Amino acid sequence: MSRVAIQGIEGSFHHIVAKQYFGESVETLNCSTFDQLIDSIKSDDCQFGVMAIENSIAGSILPNYSLIDNGQMTIVGEHLYSIGHQLMALSGQAIEDIKEVHSHPMALLQCKNYFLQYPHIRLVEAQDTAEEAKRIVENKIRGLGAIASREAAGIFGLNILSSGIQTIKNNVTRFVIIQHKDRATRCQKVNKASLKFMLEHQRGSLATVLNLMSDRHLNLTKIQSLPVIETPGKYAFFVDVVFEEYKEYEKARKMIEIIATQLKILGEFTDKKYDQDS
Repeated sequence: MSRVAIQGIEGSFHHIVAKQYFGESVETLNCSTFDQLIDSIKSDDCQFGVMAIENSIAGSILPNYSLIDNGQMTIVGEHLYSIGHQLMALSGQAIEDIKEVHSHPMALLQCKNYFLQYPHIRLVEAQDTAEEAKRIVENKIRGLGAIASREAAGIFGLNILSSGIQTIKNNVTRFVIIQHKDRATRCQKVNKASLKFMLEHQRGSLATVLNLMSDRHLNLTKIQSLPVIETPGKYAFFVDVVFEEYKEYEKARKMIEIIATQLKILGEFTDKKYDQDS
Protein backbone atom coordinates (compact mmCIF):
# COMPACT_ATOMS: atom_id res chain seq x y z
CA MET A 1 0.00 0.00 0.00
CA SER A 2 1.41 3.39 -1.02
CA ARG A 3 1.71 6.12 1.61
CA VAL A 4 -0.19 9.31 0.87
CA ALA A 5 0.72 12.82 2.06
CA ILE A 6 -2.16 15.02 3.24
CA GLN A 7 -2.39 18.55 4.59
CA GLY A 8 -3.87 18.27 8.07
CA ILE A 9 -4.56 15.40 10.47
CA GLU A 10 -7.08 12.60 10.91
CA GLY A 11 -10.57 14.00 10.46
CA SER A 12 -9.43 16.76 8.08
CA PHE A 13 -11.06 16.98 4.67
CA HIS A 14 -7.79 15.92 3.02
CA HIS A 15 -7.79 12.80 5.22
CA ILE A 16 -11.39 11.99 4.28
CA VAL A 17 -10.63 12.38 0.57
CA ALA A 18 -7.52 10.19 0.86
CA LYS A 19 -9.62 7.40 2.38
CA GLN A 20 -12.36 7.74 -0.22
CA TYR A 21 -9.93 7.76 -3.14
CA PHE A 22 -7.40 5.15 -1.99
CA GLY A 23 -9.53 3.10 0.43
CA GLU A 24 -10.14 3.03 4.19
CA SER A 25 -6.85 1.25 4.93
CA VAL A 26 -4.68 3.93 3.29
CA GLU A 27 -1.60 5.02 5.24
CA THR A 28 -1.32 8.80 5.42
CA LEU A 29 1.45 11.19 6.38
CA ASN A 30 0.11 14.31 8.12
CA CYS A 31 1.69 17.55 6.87
CA SER A 32 1.17 20.94 8.50
CA THR A 33 1.59 22.84 5.20
CA PHE A 34 1.29 22.19 1.48
CA ASP A 35 5.01 22.95 1.11
CA GLN A 36 5.75 20.12 3.53
CA LEU A 37 3.40 17.87 1.54
CA ILE A 38 5.36 18.55 -1.66
CA ASP A 39 8.68 17.97 0.12
CA SER A 40 7.51 14.58 1.43
CA ILE A 41 6.82 13.43 -2.15
CA LYS A 42 10.12 14.83 -3.44
CA SER A 43 12.03 12.91 -0.76
CA ASP A 44 10.06 9.75 -1.58
CA ASP A 45 8.60 9.52 1.94
CA CYS A 46 5.24 9.33 0.17
CA GLN A 47 4.29 8.09 -3.28
CA PHE A 48 1.16 10.25 -3.61
CA GLY A 49 -0.26 13.49 -2.27
CA VAL A 50 -3.80 14.84 -1.92
CA MET A 51 -4.07 18.59 -2.48
CA ALA A 52 -7.09 20.92 -2.58
CA ILE A 53 -6.95 23.04 -5.73
CA GLU A 54 -10.26 24.93 -5.91
CA ASN A 55 -13.56 25.50 -4.13
CA SER A 56 -16.94 26.34 -5.62
CA ILE A 57 -17.42 29.20 -3.11
CA ALA A 58 -13.93 30.61 -2.53
CA GLY A 59 -12.44 29.90 -5.97
CA SER A 60 -8.98 28.66 -6.93
CA ILE A 61 -6.25 28.03 -4.37
CA LEU A 62 -3.62 29.85 -6.40
CA PRO A 63 -0.48 29.01 -4.38
CA ASN A 64 -1.13 25.30 -4.96
CA TYR A 65 -0.98 25.74 -8.73
CA SER A 66 2.53 27.14 -8.30
CA LEU A 67 3.52 24.34 -5.91
CA ILE A 68 2.49 21.67 -8.42
CA ASP A 69 4.22 23.50 -11.27
CA ASN A 70 7.47 24.39 -9.50
CA GLY A 71 7.62 21.22 -7.41
CA GLN A 72 7.94 18.92 -10.45
CA MET A 73 4.63 17.25 -9.60
CA THR A 74 2.17 15.67 -12.01
CA ILE A 75 -1.58 15.25 -11.53
CA VAL A 76 -2.67 11.61 -11.80
CA GLY A 77 -6.28 11.93 -10.60
CA GLU A 78 -8.92 14.15 -9.02
CA HIS A 79 -11.72 13.87 -6.50
CA LEU A 80 -14.67 16.22 -5.98
CA TYR A 81 -15.94 16.41 -2.42
CA SER A 82 -19.08 18.20 -1.26
CA ILE A 83 -18.06 19.67 2.07
CA GLY A 84 -20.42 20.12 5.00
CA HIS A 85 -19.13 22.31 7.81
CA GLN A 86 -20.18 21.48 11.38
CA LEU A 87 -19.89 23.73 14.45
CA MET A 88 -18.62 21.65 17.37
CA ALA A 89 -17.54 22.08 20.97
CA LEU A 90 -17.17 20.15 24.22
CA SER A 91 -20.41 18.56 25.41
CA GLY A 92 -22.69 20.30 27.91
CA GLN A 93 -22.57 23.66 26.13
CA ALA A 94 -25.05 25.64 24.06
CA ILE A 95 -24.10 28.00 21.27
CA GLU A 96 -24.70 30.92 23.66
CA ASP A 97 -21.76 29.63 25.72
CA ILE A 98 -19.33 29.83 22.80
CA LYS A 99 -17.14 32.95 22.81
CA GLU A 100 -14.74 32.10 19.98
CA VAL A 101 -14.71 29.77 16.97
CA HIS A 102 -11.36 28.73 15.46
CA SER A 103 -10.88 27.15 12.03
CA HIS A 104 -9.05 27.33 8.74
CA PRO A 105 -9.56 30.69 6.95
CA MET A 106 -11.34 28.95 4.05
CA ALA A 107 -13.84 27.31 6.42
CA LEU A 108 -14.49 30.62 8.19
CA LEU A 109 -15.06 32.33 4.84
CA GLN A 110 -17.52 29.65 3.75
CA CYS A 111 -19.51 29.95 7.00
CA LYS A 112 -19.35 33.68 7.79
CA ASN A 113 -23.05 34.36 7.11
CA TYR A 114 -24.09 31.80 9.73
CA PHE A 115 -22.30 33.75 12.45
CA LEU A 116 -24.02 37.05 11.65
CA GLN A 117 -26.81 35.88 13.96
CA TYR A 118 -24.27 35.36 16.78
CA PRO A 119 -22.39 38.67 17.07
CA HIS A 120 -20.96 37.61 20.45
CA ILE A 121 -18.80 34.96 18.76
CA ARG A 122 -15.33 35.98 17.59
CA LEU A 123 -13.97 34.14 14.53
CA VAL A 124 -10.26 33.30 14.66
CA GLU A 125 -8.17 31.92 11.80
CA ALA A 126 -6.18 28.75 12.48
CA GLN A 127 -3.94 26.32 10.59
CA ASP A 128 -6.37 23.42 10.18
CA THR A 129 -10.00 22.47 10.81
CA ALA A 130 -9.50 19.09 12.51
CA GLU A 131 -6.43 20.33 14.42
CA GLU A 132 -8.61 22.88 16.22
CA ALA A 133 -11.14 20.19 17.13
CA LYS A 134 -8.32 18.08 18.58
CA ARG A 135 -6.88 21.05 20.51
CA ILE A 136 -10.22 21.78 22.19
CA VAL A 137 -10.42 18.20 23.49
CA GLU A 138 -6.77 17.88 24.53
CA ASN A 139 -6.87 21.15 26.48
CA LYS A 140 -10.51 20.79 27.64
CA ILE A 141 -11.27 24.33 26.45
CA ARG A 142 -14.82 25.38 27.21
CA GLY A 143 -16.32 28.39 25.44
CA LEU A 144 -14.36 27.56 22.30
CA GLY A 145 -15.85 26.06 19.14
CA ALA A 146 -14.36 24.62 15.97
CA ILE A 147 -15.61 24.30 12.40
CA ALA A 148 -14.66 20.90 11.06
CA SER A 149 -15.97 17.71 9.47
CA ARG A 150 -18.52 15.36 11.00
CA GLU A 151 -15.78 12.75 11.04
CA ALA A 152 -13.54 15.01 13.16
CA ALA A 153 -16.34 15.40 15.72
CA GLY A 154 -16.60 11.61 15.92
CA ILE A 155 -12.84 11.02 16.17
CA PHE A 156 -12.29 13.56 18.95
CA GLY A 157 -15.63 13.18 20.77
CA LEU A 158 -16.99 16.68 20.30
CA ASN A 159 -20.66 17.63 20.34
CA ILE A 160 -22.06 19.09 17.10
CA LEU A 161 -23.95 22.30 17.94
CA SER A 162 -25.06 22.99 14.37
CA SER A 163 -24.71 21.05 11.10
CA GLY A 164 -24.23 22.25 7.54
CA ILE A 165 -23.47 25.86 8.47
CA GLN A 166 -21.78 26.72 5.15
CA THR A 167 -23.44 29.67 3.38
CA ILE A 168 -23.89 27.83 0.09
CA LYS A 169 -25.02 24.26 0.61
CA ASN A 170 -23.54 23.04 -2.67
CA ASN A 171 -19.99 23.60 -1.39
CA VAL A 172 -17.71 21.47 -3.55
CA THR A 173 -13.92 21.33 -3.26
CA ARG A 174 -11.82 19.80 -6.01
CA PHE A 175 -8.81 17.82 -4.82
CA VAL A 176 -6.05 16.59 -7.10
CA ILE A 177 -3.96 13.45 -6.60
CA ILE A 178 -0.30 14.16 -7.33
CA GLN A 179 2.96 12.26 -7.75
CA HIS A 180 6.51 13.27 -8.58
CA LYS A 181 6.70 13.46 -12.37
CA ASP A 182 9.75 11.17 -12.49
CA ARG A 183 7.98 8.40 -10.55
CA ALA A 184 4.40 8.82 -11.75
CA THR A 185 2.31 5.87 -12.89
CA ARG A 186 0.42 6.49 -16.11
CA CYS A 187 -3.37 6.29 -15.94
CA GLN A 188 -4.84 3.47 -18.03
CA LYS A 189 -7.79 5.58 -19.15
CA VAL A 190 -7.07 9.24 -19.91
CA ASN A 191 -9.92 11.64 -20.64
CA LYS A 192 -8.74 14.80 -18.90
CA ALA A 193 -5.57 16.89 -18.95
CA SER A 194 -4.14 19.87 -17.08
CA LEU A 195 -1.89 22.15 -19.12
CA LYS A 196 0.18 25.25 -18.50
CA PHE A 197 1.17 27.46 -21.41
CA MET A 198 2.55 30.90 -22.11
CA LEU A 199 1.89 32.99 -25.22
CA GLU A 200 3.36 35.96 -26.99
CA HIS A 201 1.79 39.19 -25.74
CA GLN A 202 -0.19 39.99 -28.87
CA ARG A 203 -3.83 40.38 -29.86
CA GLY A 204 -5.81 37.18 -30.38
CA SER A 205 -3.12 34.75 -29.16
CA LEU A 206 -5.31 33.26 -26.42
CA ALA A 207 -8.37 33.17 -28.69
CA THR A 208 -6.33 31.20 -31.24
CA VAL A 209 -5.51 28.51 -28.67
CA LEU A 210 -9.10 28.32 -27.39
CA ASN A 211 -10.47 28.00 -30.92
CA LEU A 212 -7.93 25.30 -31.64
CA MET A 213 -9.15 23.34 -28.60
CA SER A 214 -12.75 23.68 -29.75
CA ASP A 215 -11.89 22.51 -33.27
CA ARG A 216 -10.30 19.35 -31.80
CA HIS A 217 -13.45 18.71 -29.67
CA LEU A 218 -11.80 19.49 -26.33
CA ASN A 219 -14.11 20.77 -23.60
CA LEU A 220 -12.46 23.52 -21.54
CA THR A 221 -13.51 23.02 -17.89
CA LYS A 222 -11.07 25.41 -16.23
CA ILE A 223 -8.90 28.39 -17.14
CA GLN A 224 -6.77 30.30 -14.67
CA SER A 225 -4.10 32.92 -15.31
CA LEU A 226 -1.16 33.60 -13.01
CA PRO A 227 1.45 36.34 -13.44
CA VAL A 228 4.95 35.31 -14.43
CA ILE A 229 7.05 36.73 -11.60
CA GLU A 230 10.23 36.97 -13.67
CA THR A 231 8.45 38.92 -16.45
CA PRO A 232 6.05 41.63 -15.18
CA GLY A 233 3.02 42.01 -17.42
CA LYS A 234 3.24 38.44 -18.73
CA TYR A 235 0.90 35.64 -17.67
CA ALA A 236 0.87 31.85 -17.66
CA PHE A 237 -2.43 30.09 -18.36
CA PHE A 238 -3.48 26.96 -16.51
CA VAL A 239 -6.28 25.06 -18.24
CA ASP A 240 -8.14 21.79 -17.77
CA VAL A 241 -9.68 20.03 -20.75
CA VAL A 242 -11.76 16.87 -21.07
CA PHE A 243 -12.09 14.84 -24.25
CA GLU A 244 -13.48 11.61 -25.66
CA GLU A 245 -10.72 10.82 -28.15
CA TYR A 246 -7.11 10.90 -26.93
CA LYS A 247 -5.85 11.34 -30.50
CA GLU A 248 -7.82 14.60 -30.81
CA TYR A 249 -6.26 15.87 -27.59
CA GLU A 250 -2.83 14.81 -28.83
CA LYS A 251 -3.28 16.77 -32.06
CA ALA A 252 -4.34 19.86 -30.12
CA ARG A 253 -1.40 19.51 -27.75
CA LYS A 254 1.10 19.35 -30.61
CA MET A 255 -0.43 22.43 -32.26
CA ILE A 256 -0.40 24.40 -29.00
CA GLU A 257 3.26 23.44 -28.61
CA ILE A 258 3.96 25.25 -31.90
CA ILE A 259 1.91 28.35 -31.02
CA ALA A 260 2.92 28.77 -27.37
CA THR A 261 6.26 30.10 -26.18
CA GLN A 262 6.09 27.42 -23.47
CA LEU A 263 3.85 24.38 -22.89
CA LYS A 264 3.93 22.08 -19.88
CA ILE A 265 1.72 19.06 -19.23
CA LEU A 266 0.76 19.13 -15.54
CA GLY A 267 -1.18 15.89 -15.77
CA GLU A 268 -3.12 13.45 -17.93
CA PHE A 269 -5.63 11.45 -15.93
CA THR A 270 -9.13 10.03 -15.54
CA ASP A 271 -12.03 12.35 -14.77
CA LYS A 272 -13.40 12.93 -11.27
CA LYS A 273 -14.81 10.79 -8.50
CA TYR A 274 -17.42 12.36 -6.23
CA ASP A 275 -18.41 12.02 -2.57
CA GLN A 276 -19.95 14.26 0.03
CA ASP A 277 -20.07 15.05 3.76
CA SER A 278 -23.60 16.07 4.74
